[in-house]
Amino acid sequence: MYLKSLVSIQILMDCFNFAALYAYEMKKEFFNYTYIIIGCAFMAFGVVGLLSPNSIAMGGTGGLAIIFNSIFKLSIGILFAMINIPLLLVSIKYLGKYFALKSTIAILLTSLFIDVLSEFVQLPALSKEPLLATLYGGVAVGTGIGFIFKGGGSAGGGTIIARIVTTKTSLKTGTVILILDTVVVITCGIVFNSIELALWSMISIFTTTKMIDMILTGRPNERVIHISSCNSLEPIGLLINEKIGVSGTLVKGNNLGLTENKDMIFVTVPANRLNALKQLINAEDATAKMIVMDASELLGTQFLKK
Repeated sequence: MYLKSLVSIQILMDCFNFAALYAYEMKKEFFNYTYIIIGCAFMAFGVVGLLSPNSIAMGGTGGLAIIFNSIFKLSIGILFAMINIPLLLVSIKYLGKYFALKSTIAILLTSLFIDVLSEFVQLPALSKEPLLATLYGGVAVGTGIGFIFKGGGSAGGGTIIARIVTTKTSLKTGTVILILDTVVVITCGIVFNSIELALWSMISIFTTTKMIDMILTGRPNERVIHISSCNSLEPIGLLINEKIGVSGTLVKGNNLGLTENKDMIFVTVPANRLNALKQLINAEDATAKMIVMDASELLGTQFLKK
């Protein structure tokens, strides 16, 4: 009887754990698809309201859709889907079915939003000034692509082509995407017969890339500091902990010639405390060297609690 009770309790606990895990996964997927929908809307808004009316191409297959729109007079949404869907079908074995499913949804939604905004809503050009259209169009498209990536999908064939090429060659993903974007920019200049539009497209691609990074990793708010000295850094470490309010790691080692002992402190500090840290180190050890780097992303429970 006692054994049966234990078994029943264990079964109930397993069911509860399974239900909790299922609820967590469902919640995560809900947010993922929400990110994708928001991203598709932002991307379509940037294309229809800013880039396309000014003949400014974005990177990848979206840029090709804008260029082909001026040649074949088909809607950008249809062209975007026609270019990307075949690539997705070919690349399922490289990307996996789950990623391909999300990417397909993202591409179809982006195509739909583009056509709804251009054909039904008839969204007018928000600016005819190339600089404003380039910068704000890049911001909108970059925000959209960033949210799509955050939801676990892909916004178009550029990334897909890059992944296929990298599995077959020694080229890196970034190099392949750079080559594809260069082809788009050159094609833009030829089709629209304007070097100026090609240059605007380059700025748009740069802005888009920066916005994607900002959405995925956030604006760097912390700095990674390496402090090294031939003197003992233990007193400075205690002062950093006491006055700056952060903790770090003290490493004892040698110089490369193995002729003298060296201490090194590895610590991350908020950007607004960096100047105070510099002053503290200069006051305590004028011979100490500092290396300051941006921390684009911080992982771990200590950072997640902040």
